[in-house]
Amino acid sequence: MKRSFLLLCAVLLVLGCALPCAAYRLARMTLAQSTAPSAAEASSAASEEGSGQATSPADTADTVCFTDQSTGQAVELPLREYLIGAVAAEMPVSWPDEALKAQAVAAHSYALYRRDHSTEENGAWFTADPARRQGCLTDAVLHSYWGTAYAANYARLSALVDAVQTQVLYYGDAPAGTSYFAMSNGRTEASENVWGTALPYLVPVDSSTDTAADNYEYTLNLSAAQLQQLLAERLGITADLSQQAQWFGTPMLTPSGYVDSLPVCGQTVQGTALRKALGLRSTCFTVVWQSGTFSFTTRGYGHGVGMSQWGAKALAEQGADYRAILAHYYPGTELRG
Repeated sequence: MKRSFLLLCAVLLVLGCALPCAAYRLARMTLAQSTAPSAAEASSAASEEGSGQATSPADTADTVCFTDQSTGQAVELPLREYLIGAVAAEMPVSWPDEALKAQAVAAHSYALYRRDHSTEENGAWFTADPARRQGCLTDAVLHSYWGTAYAANYARLSALVDAVQTQVLYYGDAPAGTSYFAMSNGRTEASENVWGTALPYLVPVDSSTDTAADNYEYTLNLSAAQLQQLLAERLGITADLSQQAQWFGTPMLTPSGYVDSLPVCGQTVQGTALRKALGLRSTCFTVVWQSGTFSFTTRGYGHGVGMSQWGAKALAEQGADYRAILAHYYPGTELRG
């Protein structure tokens, strides 16, 4: 009897110690989950490319925050929903799987890069315009855009996004600024020639298949009066209608063949500035004046930096997978996840 009593006391003593410890651990786990920082809180301004503390793709944000250009309001979407909307906004859903997957990884990486470099007061990482189908399409816009094909298209894109959702392109210890655009003039452009900042993975690469893309070449015709007004309103340049033949001089080109700068009515204007002022499709353009009309013929579409989407399509059709496409357009980056 005495032995049984002592054994019972020992059991009670062990339980008395173990239960509080188990309760403590459970409480700590619950507290950790309830106080975990949100994606917006966890993100911080990153240092320059190639420096700073390494980040694992497993630690990336679960949500993406952007400013809706139409409303001016910050929109926060789950990462998966954002990536589906971004791919749908950037590429036709009928394009090859590997091109769509490359676009998903590029959109994910670029979003994280913008998160790490954002200075927006509302906490947004960048600006998109779902109503105009630019940057990202929300689910409501997708229903309207796809109509009766919504279910099939959504299932296709969601499966492709799920296959690569955890993967991010890094340069050094930080997500890479993986910009993208529609099509080049046959070769992509260096980032410093567009935005003034040289990034080692945004360098010129061959994209010669773009020359076979739909609407690769496009001509915009402006009357002298229309052009005179645009130059005055958007660039502050006064153009003399009696000297139309002398309005434009010989342009200086970048190594990739885009207009770096050119004389306009006696002033030197950057090609990027003239493109924005006139709404040109790219900075690879020529100007021809004839009988009071200025014809601007552009080659390619977009800023030309990073991944050409038509080039990605062509590479996928040639048998390249998304990893090879990303490695081609973002040399020196590393795919993690």
